[in-house]
Amino acid sequence: MTEDIIIQISNKIKEKRKSKGITIQELADKADVSKGLISQIENNRTVPSLLVLINIIKALNLDMNEFFNEIDQQTQGAKVIIKQKAAYQEFEKEPAKGFVYKRVLTKNVKNFPVDIVLLELKKGARRAHSVKTDAYEYKYIIKGKVEYQIDNEKYVLEEGDSLFFDGRLGHKPANIGEENAQILVVYFFLDSEK
Repeated sequence: MTEDIIIQISNKIKEKRKSKGITIQELADKADVSKGLISQIENNRTVPSLLVLINIIKALNLDMNEFFNEIDQQTQGAKVIIKQKAAYQEFEKEPAKGFVYKRVLTKNVKNFPVDIVLLELKKGARRAHSVKTDAYEYKYIIKGKVEYQIDNEKYVLEEGDSLFFDGRLGHKPANIGEENAQILVVYFFLDSEK
């Protein structure tokens, strides 16, 4: 399975942390960063600076070569990428009951990562708290009826509707329909060095 390097790094940090039985708080303490930053990095909500990445790798007691050895760069120059739906990898962005994320494709476009995801919101699923993402977000409702609250404004979307917004604004979706909802999500990540 090939994914963009930045997403692979985030996934690898989470995988190595869990395999070593280290909590997010323990890793944050060892890397001298906040628990929230580790969570955002692991859930592809922000891209770590080089210094933070090095501190995290050291905090996991990993060799730099070992860490980067498995990072796949095969598709970086590919002009055509085909991905079968069976290869869409399910992942957890943050704990939220009834939210099922599947990564379709991640690719660098003009040195900015773009992450394409399918999100299924089970009937009645809603996030309790707003989240923020260091990305612009595009949402296309494939199926169902979804309410998005963005900066205390509510927007109701139905099949065929779409939404584009700055993910740095607090936002949370809720499935307000009578069936599971399915949403195509495209994240256009921002440069995390502000």
